[in-house]
Amino acid sequence: MTTASICTIGDEILIGQIVDTNSSHLARALGEIGIRADRMVSIADREEDILSTLEAELRRNPIVLTTGGLGPTKDDITKPALTKLSNSPEMVKNEAQEAIVRSILHSRGLDVLESNLMQAMVPSNCEVIPNRFGTAPIMVFRFPEARFGHAATLYAMPGVPHETLGMLPEVIEDIRAHNALEPITHRNLMVYGLAESALAQLIAPWEEALPADMHLAYLPNTLTGIKLRLSVYGGDEKSAESRFSAQIKALKEILGSRIYSEQEDRLEAVIGRLLRERGESLSAAESCTGGEIAHLITTIPGASDYFLGSVTSYAISVKEKVLGVPAETIREKGVVSADVAEAMARGARQLTGSTWAVATTGLAGKEGDGINEGGTVWIAVSGPGGTVSEKRVYHNDRERNIERFSASALDLLRRCILGEIHG
Repeated sequence: MTTASICTIGDEILIGQIVDTNSSHLARALGEIGIRADRMVSIADREEDILSTLEAELRRNPIVLTTGGLGPTKDDITKPALTKLSNSPEMVKNEAQEAIVRSILHSRGLDVLESNLMQAMVPSNCEVIPNRFGTAPIMVFRFPEARFGHAATLYAMPGVPHETLGMLPEVIEDIRAHNALEPITHRNLMVYGLAESALAQLIAPWEEALPADMHLAYLPNTLTGIKLRLSVYGGDEKSAESRFSAQIKALKEILGSRIYSEQEDRLEAVIGRLLRERGESLSAAESCTGGEIAHLITTIPGASDYFLGSVTSYAISVKEKVLGVPAETIREKGVVSADVAEAMARGARQLTGSTWAVATTGLAGKEGDGINEGGTVWIAVSGPGGTVSEKRVYHNDRERNIERFSASALDLLRRCILGEIHG
């Protein structure tokens, strides 16, 4: 299998000022085309470190991708280092990138400074992929076999995440065009409701029986659950798809509806399709999730077809006055309880006239309330058949708990819509 190195350049990563998200995106994109990320390296903003590290990585792997160090300020020294590495005799202007620089600055009402135009200057012996999302172009250096013991290519990309992600498809296309890659076929299954360790234990016999050339990866995510990725390297895509189908059929017999999608999907997208197919609508009443459920639902294009609105009832007074939760219920059962969650869901449904309503009330922080421990949430769903509720407890930080609460609420809603749970 072809291997690659991914290098991030910049002191801001090494001192923890920013989190490197680019490397994971690059590794994932490379894996999609059958290239394994063999190394991930962070390099300080020192020319000698950049040169020595890139020399070593180019000797190790035929493909090296770097991000960062390409800005207009004096501490961005990647381009001078790459000029030395490639033995470039001069710098030349890339007209396409200069036009983009001018367009970006004009659109923002900014003056075009000489430091901005210098972004379009590149070593004469590199190829350029113009960066449509920023001022620094992607520079591509192709080295002959004699230099590093094998033909090698270095892609120098900007470090700004939205620019890296925006231009990644073009970089991947260039890699595909210049390398004889082994065919790779993937199938993704989205699973919710099981911890990674529990899922692995449950499907262990199935996994152990997979063909030798079929590989399984577990890719957990707080908001989407666990993505199971089946991969076959080499061979015919049509044949691989047929073999995937047989394995997925067997896996469904084990996991059932815990598999909520057979594509790279999100819970809120699946719910949106279900509601649209049924001509049904949805509302939300959120306390501890603070609007996160509504946010997730409305990230899906066309959510206005089925999502009517949300009440963020953080205060008890809003629960009572807006959602109609009886004061005695709160007094007798406590705010974090099944009764309050169910009353909130019924109140949201009545208030908006929606087919379905989902509600949350809980403790997102680590501190308990004397009755419930921190990380406790009660989730309720109200629909045509009645109202149901479930309790969840997660031991994460506040932000992660809110994400887990919201995803769990969406999954309970999904199962109610499908008729798996009845009020």
